[in-house]
Amino acid sequence: MKETGALNYFNYFTEIEEHFQRARGTGLFLLSPLDWAFIDALKNGGIPLEAVLRGIDVAFEKWRKRPAQARLHMVNSLAYCAQAINAEAQAMLNAGAAPGSKKEAAAPFPIEDVRAFLKRNAEVLRKAGQEETAESLEALDIDALYQDLEQLEQRLTAIEEKLVARLRASASEEQLFEARRALDQELKPYRSKMTADQLAMLEKKFLERRLLESAGVPRLSLFYL
Repeated sequence: MKETGALNYFNYFTEIEEHFQRARGTGLFLLSPLDWAFIDALKNGGIPLEAVLRGIDVAFEKWRKRPAQARLHMVNSLAYCAQAINAEAQAMLNAGAAPGSKKEAAAPFPIEDVRAFLKRNAEVLRKAGQEETAESLEALDIDALYQDLEQLEQRLTAIEEKLVARLRASASEEQLFEARRALDQELKPYRSKMTADQLAMLEKKFLERRLLESAGVPRLSLFYL
């Protein structure tokens, strides 16, 4: 596993994807839109990366201990691990490791990469007709914000949330209905494993991803750098 601190903070998605693939034993397995939305929900819920990785291991360990006839179907979604992840997060909280806490560390990527990431996203946004959002990205003072990547991440989140609100307002009822129906179909086997708060956050993040993908615009978070 990579070093802890800021590196893991901004590699949250990659760390979880790779760990799930290793635990499943199939390196070529691709996470679904539901899985990515679930990781998004975990991140926004402040669930520590370590709790997620431990939960994945616990869930697969329990699955492998089941009788062979009960293991006919492979674990095909990260959502299967939801209960174990919740338990590990609670155990860390009880032990004094507050969700969302992270160690101080040097910036995990050079400022040139940040500039290129934001420039590339601004260009894509402008081509997609999202001039206002592109201008918001270009107006960020990268030199100042690079000294505090958490503040930069918060600003990017605010810009993305404003973009999502516009996309949602312009989406048709049919588009929103189809997105919710797709979510319900994928989530049905795992609803019992999640808390009400997790389900609400997952639904929100799944819909956001659908709106952004349909509009052909990128995610703005540094997690996607």
